[in-house]
Amino acid sequence: MGHKVQPTIHRMQVIYTWDSKWCAGRNYAKQVEQDIKIREFLFEKFKEAHVDAIGIERGPKEVRITILAAKPGMVIGRGGQGIDDLRKMIERKFLQMSLKAKLSIKEIRNPAVSAQVVGQSMVAEIERRIPFRRVMKQAIERVMKAGAKGVKIAMAGRLNGVEIARREKLAAGTVPLITLRSDVDYALVEAHTIYGKIGIKVWVCHGKVFGRKDKFAELEAAEEKKTTEKPLGREAGVRPVGIKNKKSI
Repeated sequence: MGHKVQPTIHRMQVIYTWDSKWCAGRNYAKQVEQDIKIREFLFEKFKEAHVDAIGIERGPKEVRITILAAKPGMVIGRGGQGIDDLRKMIERKFLQMSLKAKLSIKEIRNPAVSAQVVGQSMVAEIERRIPFRRVMKQAIERVMKAGAKGVKIAMAGRLNGVEIARREKLAAGTVPLITLRSDVDYALVEAHTIYGKIGIKVWVCHGKVFGRKDKFAELEAAEEKKTTEKPLGREAGVRPVGIKNKKSI
């Protein structure tokens, strides 16, 4: 018998880390419930921003929430007004004003190979009544062109509005689900249509990873590297060397 295991959980503490980082005693159940509700709220509110992942860190006095999105401008809003409104809403609605919320919005490097972003773009197309097979083929082509090692997509439900629900699957490249060192990004999303829900599963393989992988830490390290790099040319005060005229030679 084959046992279906969620790929991310299967590799947890081998190459991946937890998205929620905190310790709790008696309030464990309450804090888990808060994390789930915050994630559901943010994924639903910023559906068009294509949110990839949401990290939550808890301290004694504040909760740090990091949002990785393909379109961070839609979350930030004009002049950062969106962040202030969102922070106040989270503190009032989910944290009951007991803790302060600190938000950080970051842009993902390559959204075309993110399973969550690919699934959300497919949901938007399915809800616009585009034929499901064309949606699957176009999504696979985009992911493979972006540099992924392999991709697999499965859709289930009343596909194209037919009476009998069924399951369809397409794949390209290699997606080794048994190998723990293989970096397999997985996402499960749902498209809400007039004839019912369409479930979409996406697996994207990025190759093998030797060591630990943390999306949030990698982006912070990349941003720090950009700020510490020395500028070149005019920014560093170096005068450009002019080319001599042919007549003066």
